[in-house]
Parts: sequence; C-alpha cells; structure tokens
Amino acid sequence: MSINSFGHVFRFTTWGESHGPGLGAIVDGCPPGIAIEAKFVQHWLDKRRPGQSRYTTQRREKDEVEILSGVFEGRTTGTPIHLMIRNTDHRSKDYSEIRDKFRPGHADITYWQKYGLRDYRGGGRSSARETAARVAAGGVARAVLKQLAPSVSILGYLTQVGEIPAMRNQFDLRKIESNAFWCPDDQAAKRWAIYLDKLRKSGNSAGAVVEVVARGVPAGLGSPVYGKLDADLAAAMMSINAVKGVEIGEGMNAARLTGTENADEISMGPCGPEFAANHAGGILGGISSGQEIVVRFAVKPTSSILSPRKTITVSGDETEIVTKGRHDPCVGIRAVPVAEAMMACVLLDHYLLDRGQTGSTRGKIG
Repeated sequence: MSINSFGHVFRFTTWGESHGPGLGAIVDGCPPGIAIEAKFVQHWLDKRRPGQSRYTTQRREKDEVEILSGVFEGRTTGTPIHLMIRNTDHRSKDYSEIRDKFRPGHADITYWQKYGLRDYRGGGRSSARETAARVAAGGVARAVLKQLAPSVSILGYLTQVGEIPAMRNQFDLRKIESNAFWCPDDQAAKRWAIYLDKLRKSGNSAGAVVEVVARGVPAGLGSPVYGKLDADLAAAMMSINAVKGVEIGEGMNAARLTGTENADEISMGPCGPEFAANHAGGILGGISSGQEIVVRFAVKPTSSILSPRKTITVSGDETEIVTKGRHDPCVGIRAVPVAEAMMACVLLDHYLLDRGQTGSTRGKIG
C-alpha cells in the first residue's frame, strides 16, 4: 500500500522529513518531450520558501531543487523525475525537550498511537516542510500544462486571516504579489499585519482561508461517480498540513440558497455555452464545465505556540508544554503556493486521464 503518493496517471511520491538531510518527490507519468529545467521549478519553490517575512517561520532554507533523473538535454524523457531539496537550516535541538511529550493540536499523539514511535524533530513527515516537495512536483505539472493546455492559469491568494476577511469589492489581482500575504486586497493585508504582529509577540497564532482559482480549464475533465474532479481536488487540498475544511464554488453557503438562486442558468453565446453565475465552482457532476474552477479551504491556527498548554507524556503523566523553535504565526500564508501546486497536479492528472479515455472528444453544442 502506497500512502505517500498522489495522482493516477500523473503521480508523485514525496519522501523525507523536516529535520533529515533532505526531502523531495519522485514524479512518474510525466509525458516525454516537455521542456523543463530546475530554474522553472525553482520559481514556484521561491514563493513557498520560509523566512521571507516576519509573518512566516524564520527557518532559513534556500529550498534549491535538484533534478536528478528523468530530464535529458532540457526535456523530460517520460521516465521518473527525481526532485531533491536539501535541508540546510534544521535545528533539532529546539525539539529535544518535547521528545517524550505530545504537542496539543499536532499529529504527535496519533503518530505514536499508530506506529509506536515518532520523529519529534519538527514533526518528521507530519511537518509542513513536506509541502516543499509538493510544490516541486507542482512545478513539473505546470511545465506540462504550459505545453499541453496553455490556456490554463492557476492563481491562489488569502481571503481571510483569523476573523478578518478581505473585501471582494476591493480585489485587485495585481496586488497579490505586492504584500506578504498573497492578498488581492492590500487594505486587508495591512490589517492582517497589525493583527499578526500582536499574536506573534504574545506567542499565539491564527488560522486563515485560502482560495485558488484555475482559469481556462477545458470542459470535460473528470468522471462521474468515483473519478470526480472535485473529489480529487478536495482530497488534494485536505492532504495539505493544517487544512480542516474544503469548499468548491459556493461550498457550505449553498445550503443557504434556494434552487432558483443556486442553479447557474445557461445561455448560448457566440463561442458556446455561457453561464449566468458560477455557484458550482466550475464543476458539474464531477466534470469541469469550462468555467473558472474555484476551491477554498480553511487552515487551522499553527499548533506550535509559545503559550503553555496542558498535555501528557508517553508514560501518561500530565504536564505542560511550550513549543520552542521557529514557526509560522499563520501557516496559511505559505499554504497559498502549495494550493496552487496541488491544483496543477490534479488538473494535469485529469487532463491526461481524459486524453487517454476520450482522446479529448467533446459533445457538440450548437
């Protein structure tokens, strides 16, 4: 049983731990002849890299990717692509005091209950450091999409930190890369900065909401029942560390709407079907409609905090714990490039599945 792999045709397996010598991904199923080099993948890793602002962990990792196989003379060969990222700034001594204690909110206790041992150095495999490997795999997926489906674009951003939402009527997508929060509302970003500064100084943390949108996705990706595009997207996002809820389109709010409000009315436009709204988030019956695919997820507050918390030891004794080290006061910030990477991997996987099943045949309308 493989529990470290994701995908069907385009499939990646991540390996490594937070405080080991390195981590990375093995990407299998990548079509041959795709132009790619390390600097293309590096661009996406740089978006996720820690230590870029005071609102993320101050662990200083360059996250430089090495491509060890599967690429020859700048093009993929169709064989497994080995992506390596070396750890260079891990401080395992920061965690020596918690080797026999379980951190509340972390996977420490469940890893112990399942395996009877755990890597207490930063959480081992359960650490958010593992997501660097996903972003590297997502870089490969983007390179393939760029060649096979050039109309597809993927963009992620924060829409909420703690109880403070961004205002959609203030969205300007050009602002996303101009602030530390990947936020299209620069006024919200300023409010978040003040809010997180207070939490960070008090040893606390906050949750966040991330939204990722894919545009230019062709209609017809995904399959009915067990191969639904939205099911795989939900699984992809839920597999990201600290994610506790996923929505597609209107999501949970759909329960508040009536049928007439929720149904996306269809008309015939000059270039094909046009929808009056997108409550469905670009997916109907598990299959893409050609509209924007909209996925949203909630990230819990970072569990590693300086405030003392009650817990127990491996021997069952009650005690208190303070998690020292370098941690994100809001892990949702660096979840944005991870969400984009997972979206890219799922879309490419379903693009290749569809190409294999239907040859991209489409039902004619009009």
